[in-house]
Amino acid sequence: MKKLRSHNCEQVNESLIGDTVSVSGWVQRRRDHGGVIFIDLRDASGLLQVVVDPDVTDAFAVADTVRNEHVLSVSAKVRARPEGTVNPDLPTGMVEVYASEIEVLNRAEPIPFQLDEDDVSEAVRLKYRYLDLRRENMQQIFRLRSGVTKYFRDFLEDEGFVDIETPILTRSTPEGARDYLVPSRVHAGEFFALPQSPQLFKQLLMVAGFERYYQIARCFRDEDLRADRQPEFTQLDVETSFMNEDEIMQMMEDMIAGLFREKLGVELVSPFPRMTYAESMEKYGIDRPDLRIDLTLISITDLLKDVEFKVFSGPANAPDGRVAAMLVPQGSKKLSRQQIDSYADYVANYGAKGLAYVKVNDLAKGRDGLQSPILKFLPDEVIDSIMQRIGAADGDIVFFGADKAAVVNDALAALRVKVGHDLDMASDLWAPLWVVDFPMFEKDQESQRWDSLHHPFTAPKVDQVAQLDSDPGSVLSRAYDMVLNGTEIGGGSIRIHQKDVQRTVFTVLGIDDREAEEKFGFLLEALKYGAPPHGGIAFGLDRIVAMMSGVASIRDVIAFPKTQRASCLLTEAPSVVDSRQLSDLHIRLRASAQNKAPADDTNLPADQVKTPIT
Repeated sequence: MKKLRSHNCEQVNESLIGDTVSVSGWVQRRRDHGGVIFIDLRDASGLLQVVVDPDVTDAFAVADTVRNEHVLSVSAKVRARPEGTVNPDLPTGMVEVYASEIEVLNRAEPIPFQLDEDDVSEAVRLKYRYLDLRRENMQQIFRLRSGVTKYFRDFLEDEGFVDIETPILTRSTPEGARDYLVPSRVHAGEFFALPQSPQLFKQLLMVAGFERYYQIARCFRDEDLRADRQPEFTQLDVETSFMNEDEIMQMMEDMIAGLFREKLGVELVSPFPRMTYAESMEKYGIDRPDLRIDLTLISITDLLKDVEFKVFSGPANAPDGRVAAMLVPQGSKKLSRQQIDSYADYVANYGAKGLAYVKVNDLAKGRDGLQSPILKFLPDEVIDSIMQRIGAADGDIVFFGADKAAVVNDALAALRVKVGHDLDMASDLWAPLWVVDFPMFEKDQESQRWDSLHHPFTAPKVDQVAQLDSDPGSVLSRAYDMVLNGTEIGGGSIRIHQKDVQRTVFTVLGIDDREAEEKFGFLLEALKYGAPPHGGIAFGLDRIVAMMSGVASIRDVIAFPKTQRASCLLTEAPSVVDSRQLSDLHIRLRASAQNKAPADDTNLPADQVKTPIT
């Protein structure tokens, strides 16, 4: 049987001049230059120029019929390129191969888009993903992704971690998002769930005595999608026993710093800065601040409690209110009135009712040197106090938020990032950060019940366990998030390893003993049998690769992603199934569902696939 390939395209170099090689691949481009045909042959390794002379009759006749994306096998002699035709941008640019035989392994119909087009809609790219993945940049992304996972495996194996797979079909134990449910054929009326994370199983592995576990884990969450979310995604999952948070954070910091050093040649700042959750919310309005942008929020709530201007004094005196300012150096000179007005519309998306501002023209003139429609509502001494606290200077502009603290934080945090990018204030450095000392719980304003800020298995600070019963709102957790350029790339914590503490946390969350046994009885049972102190972290592999690749959406680093509406344009999933399958699963559809045709995302415009900065 004929051998289709002796060398990959990129292996053909000056050392093979004079040798005959066999190469196979796709036609990147075919050019006819005065009777001589040139074919750029592409395989997974790169490009190679094939020369077909009319004197080689059979090969030339075949070459004359080939078109882009035909699949060829070529036997050819390697020779140096003629002077003046060398291509230094290609690893194979010093040579070409002179074809003696060409075989068309498969012909390609005209493809829906050219691989070198830049303006192909995302809907088309996803429908023909196997063609989109032929692009050089996409090939590079997935080679990087493969290298990243290999680096993680090598690092953790060297540290004594064991790769263990955990179940995909498991019990529904909601962790904040909706579960994907799988009906059981054998157990009528009962369901498996696809895991949102391997959280409970990796804790059980610590009880089992493995001490150091990791997994490149597939996870599933039925939630609304955006640029950094997909219904199925991949995370690097890590758990270890007998290490405190500082030790875990240091090891993971070394791992991420080593990854960027090896794959991008980037030296991340060492050690990573650490910031408490309280400081992050106070200064940046968000628990994943982008430190590349040198803008901060400054609380001025206390300065506005006694003013008559209710827009400010109302939130200033409300227990859940906040008034904050964000100073943009020289923003008065850089931002047009149209831009300022557009920011008011922008923050409205985050619940803000408006956006007050003050332009600082001549600070020495006091009120007369400032420009703003709100100044008439504020006394001179309050204006002076605000300008002094925020450190204003001539040419600056100050934006204000006044509302519930959650609204102010969300709106000004988003505005901070937008203004920073609009004015090119973001540095080109990578900015890692650990955020620590998260509250253990947050109160749901509708139900007035406590929810876990991370998950219900996160341990409280050791010296605050007694406060779980008396004052849960004051308890801090032993959680830690790794943030990079304003994106959370990893989150973890020390876990609860004592049964009584876990039961107390369930009680605070409104989970009584019966419900706790029903949902988490297997975990509570395991904690009775010598569970060691343990903790871990999970990294979003898709997010990390997307950031390293410089793409806006994790869809570009997932081979076959879903759309914004959680559908696959390639396979047209999800789809209806026949009644026999439903009957086997003991499922009967409502009439409305039976008559509903599957959603068609095929023609979804690219501009409907949102990619916001997070």
